[in-house]
Amino acid sequence: MSACVVVHVEVKDPEKFKEYSAKAPATVAAHKGEFIVRGRVAEVFCGEHDRKQAVAIRFPSVEAARAWYRSPEYQALIPNRDAAAEMTFICLEEAAPPSR
Repeated sequence: MSACVVVHVEVKDPEKFKEYSAKAPATVAAHKGEFIVRGRVAEVFCGEHDRKQAVAIRFPSVEAARAWYRSPEYQALIPNRDAAAEMTFICLEEAAPPSR
């Protein structure tokens, strides 16, 4: 089953974030990930949410998503990422569609 990594982002340093954003996509592609959505949060329908941007990345499996996040190439970007923004990463495993 495929997986989706959802990232909630609050940029602290726009210049450092540009540097991080220029390098991260190659690490995603190396693990067969593809960006589904990158954008600003338009509206929070319910609950609390203080991050202004969000990203969704599809991977072939949870294992592929884990391999990407734990890869030496991505791990090397984390100090710059953490200096650039506050981020929350969650991984969702695709569920089988309900039977009819």
